[in-house]
Parts: sequence; structure tokens; C-alpha cells
Amino acid sequence: MHKTIALFALLTLPLAGCLEDPATRGLAGAAGGALVADAFNGDVLTGAVIGGLAGAATCGVNVGLPPCY
Repeated sequence: MHKTIALFALLTLPLAGCLEDPATRGLAGAAGGALVADAFNGDVLTGAVIGGLAGAATCGVNVGLPPCY
């Protein structure tokens, strides 16, 4: 579990500055969804799809992220 969290932090850190469009938010969401699903022994592919859709859908929603253009 600790390795999964460390890997998640390492992989998402480069995306932190470029979450200004739906594609990068979708990629970050997919990575996060896959890692969370793996940590809880769920289906990684389903977690990635749900996380990717959720990440892309946050474009224009006021959650503290910059708006997409």
C-alpha cells in the first residue's frame, strides 16, 4: 500500500502544473483512479476509466483548479 501511494505521488507530481485542459486532467484522473482501485483490490481498468472521466469532467467546475480554455 505504501509503495502504491509513493508511486502515485511520483507519477502525478509532473502533472501538477499542467492541469489546464481536459486531456491532462483526464490523464491525472485515470492515474489516480487506477492507483486507488489497485490499493483497494478493485478493477484497475474500471478505476482508470472512472477517474479519467471524472478528471475530464472537472473542466469548468470550480474545484480550485484553473479553468480550461
